Amino acid sequence: MMDILYQRGRASVAEIHQALPDRPSYSAVRAKLRVLEEKGHVRHEEESLRYVYMPTLARETARRSALRHLVSTFFEGSVEQAMTALLDLSAARLSPQELDRISGLIEAARKEGERA
Repeated sequence: MMDILYQRGRASVAEIHQALPDRPSYSAVRAKLRVLEEKGHVRHEEESLRYVYMPTLARETARRSALRHLVSTFFEGSVEQAMTALLDLSAARLSPQELDRISGLIEAARKEGERA
């Protein structure tokens, strides 16, 4: 649902429901949006007797928060364990350019750590 909202910027429950693969019930979509709103991830405005939802955080901010939660929950806070798992999943599919970029990011992090 968040993906749909980030792609469109704003959408009604019906629009979100239509865009979902393996659609849950309309009521389930409404309930999930209510939970997302209670958690502060989305907000709504009323337009012509319907609610239109939009994300409250920039996609990058939400991405970082979700990633921090994922690393904390599944990898005991270890970025190394998370990176190892990601590389195990995708190593065969990474292009030489992607591997060079990852290597460059690691090198930049190493230099930043030395300065701190």
